[in-house]
Amino acid sequence: MIELILGGARSGKSSYAETQAAASGLAVVYVATGEARDAEMSERIAHHRARRPAAWRTIEEPLALAAALAREASPQRCLIVDCLTLWLSNVLLSAREEELERLLAELPRLPGRILLVSNEVGWGIVPENALARRFRDEQGRLNQTIAQLADRVTLIAAGLPLQLK
Repeated sequence: MIELILGGARSGKSSYAETQAAASGLAVVYVATGEARDAEMSERIAHHRARRPAAWRTIEEPLALAAALAREASPQRCLIVDCLTLWLSNVLLSAREEELERLLAELPRLPGRILLVSNEVGWGIVPENALARRFRDEQGRLNQTIAQLADRVTLIAAGLPLQLK
C-alpha cells in the first residue's frame, strides 16, 4: 500500500508518517534523502533521528531511491521516505534525472507499506529564478504522478490530516 503524505514546511508531515508507521505493526525502515551540507541541515537531521524509535532502521539515500526501495520493501515492512522534495532537489542538481523514471517504474511493484513524504510547494509565490521555478514545476508534476499511483493521499495542514484519496 502506497501513501503519499503532502503538506507545507513544518506542517507535521513527518510526524504523521512516523505515527502511521508505528501503528502499522510492521518493521520500519526509514529512508532519509537529505544530506547534511550545512549546520542547519545537520540540526534538522539530528532532530529527526532523535525522535525515531531505536528499533527502526535508517538508510540514507540521497539519489538511488528506487534501488533502495526495491532492496528494502517486503510484505513485513513499512518504509518511510522522508522526503521526496529533498530527493528531487538532489536528482535535479546532480543531473541524474533517470532516477525519477526509475522511481516511478519501481513504486507500483513494491510490496509492503510505503509512506512517501513530500512538500506541496506550489502554493507560494512564483520563484524569481529559473532553477527554482523548474524545481517547483517538477515537484508539482512528481506529486501529481505519485498521487495517481498511490492508494492513499493525505494532506497535512497545521498537524491535521485531510484524506484526499
